[in-house]
Amino acid sequence: MTNGFGYQLVHRDSGSAARRGQFVTPRGAVDTPAFMPVGTLGAIKGLTIDAVRATGAQMVLSNTYHLALRPGETIVRELGGLHQFMGWDGPILTDSGGFQLFSLAKLTKINDQGAIFRSHIDGSLFELSPERAIEIQEALGSDIAMVLDHVAPLPCDLATLREACDRTILWAKRCRDAATRSDQAQFAIVQGGLDEELRLSCAEQLTALDFPGYAIGGLSVGEEPSDMYRTLDFTCPALPEDKPRYLMGVGRPQDLLEAVRRGVDLFDCVMPTRNGRNALAFTDEGPLRLRNLIHQRDLAPLEEHCPCPACRHSRGYLRHLFQADEMLGPILLTAHNLTYYQRLLAEARAAIEADQFPAFYRKKMTGWGEQID
Repeated sequence: MTNGFGYQLVHRDSGSAARRGQFVTPRGAVDTPAFMPVGTLGAIKGLTIDAVRATGAQMVLSNTYHLALRPGETIVRELGGLHQFMGWDGPILTDSGGFQLFSLAKLTKINDQGAIFRSHIDGSLFELSPERAIEIQEALGSDIAMVLDHVAPLPCDLATLREACDRTILWAKRCRDAATRSDQAQFAIVQGGLDEELRLSCAEQLTALDFPGYAIGGLSVGEEPSDMYRTLDFTCPALPEDKPRYLMGVGRPQDLLEAVRRGVDLFDCVMPTRNGRNALAFTDEGPLRLRNLIHQRDLAPLEEHCPCPACRHSRGYLRHLFQADEMLGPILLTAHNLTYYQRLLAEARAAIEADQFPAFYRKKMTGWGEQID
């Protein structure tokens, strides 16, 4: 039984399914909806941990598979656990490694017992079962451990989707039974591709197992955004009202708001950091590609009133950093993009509390040049 975890629904927007909540953990409360920066190997690329805090981040994400390979969970435990290892004293969520079954499919063999990888680093064999996934995450000492799941590619046939769902449920039970730490909560992951019947069946069976939180997995893997939104339309209402809902690996700013208005609470994605390293900045007017010549003599900041360190400089200077291959460019744009995502969801929380989320949603979408239904 996990201790010190809970979800409180603070307010539901009167004009949508958007919800303002608070996810309580032993290392502090997370105001939701919230975005988790991705620190796959125990570091958010390009930023010190103080810089990550300054963006407004409340919780961060690391990865079981990658940390088990380098430096190894035993070393992390010997160095004080993941929090001390990376210097982050807030909540940490660790992904189980299930997505790597999908992303490293050419190197993987999967059956009901678990998966066998060829390491992407040196080709050595790496076995990952539900029990092993929990053993690694308990050694890392994260606050939230994701159960091991089977992600099916999209598109795929119904039989493959059904097999992945059945295996995901089987593995969730085994992960729950393998837990030994009362200070670590497990989140189950709903699979089922774009199929409504499979999604609802998977959600029903996982809900019966009474996990502290539920994730929606297997999306943002190449399907059209409209298909993802439609899947959220029928999946979110099937999840418990009194538990956090986490949409894994999503996404663009517009995807976050589309998911929030359907009732999602938590997000993670490499998009703000990866794009920051590649000279793309997110703004309320849409993405800015700073390598474009139009920014060469531009005195304006990326955004007025943004508190991030990048916005102390002109667009022209930031462009120069990238053109000159100065490492400060990716650092500053990473800080800006993560700050932008945190500001966006802080504004969404305020709009929900004021029963103004639909108007907030329309304003942001219009600024990004998106068509609104």
